[in-house]
Amino acid sequence: MKCPYCSSPDTKVTDSRDTDDGASIRRRRQCLSCGRRFTTYETVEQLPIRVIKKNGNRELFDRNKLRSGLIRACEKRNITSAQIEDIVNRVEKKIRNDLRSEVSSEEIGNLVMSELKNLDQVAYVRFASVYREFKDIGSFMSELEALMKNHKDRYPAPSEKDENHEH
Repeated sequence: MKCPYCSSPDTKVTDSRDTDDGASIRRRRQCLSCGRRFTTYETVEQLPIRVIKKNGNRELFDRNKLRSGLIRACEKRNITSAQIEDIVNRVEKKIRNDLRSEVSSEEIGNLVMSELKNLDQVAYVRFASVYREFKDIGSFMSELEALMKNHKDRYPAPSEKDENHEH
C-alpha cells in the first residue's frame, strides 16, 4: 500500500482487527520510509445492482434514494433514524442475498412496505400512497380497509363482557 504522506510503496501492517459491524477489517500501517502511521479499511467489493423502473429504464440501486423515501414516509412519526437505517440495511441485504444483478422497483417497494407495515401503519400508508400511485380514493380506501382488517385480526377488540366486567 502506498503511503499517503510520502508516496513510498513500502509500508507494513502493524495491527489488524474487525470493525464493529464485522463488514470490514481495519488495518494500522506504518510507512517504512517516513515512519508515519495511517489506517486503511478492507471491505468486500459489492457487485452493482440495477433497478428496473416501472417504465423499463434501469438505474443503479441507490441506498440514499431508498432512505430519503423512507424519511418522507416517516416524517413526524415516532421513528428514529436508526430504525430507518435498519430498514435500508435489511432491504439491501435481502436484495443482495438473492444474488441477482437486477431487481424491479416493485420488489423493492414491496420489501419496504412489508418492513413499514410492522413498524408504523401511518408511515406504511404514506409510502404505499406514493409507491402504489393510487388512481382514486377507492383504491386508497381498499388499501386502508385491508390494513384495518389485518390490524383487527392481530389485535382483536375486547368483547362487551370484558368491558362491562367490574374489577
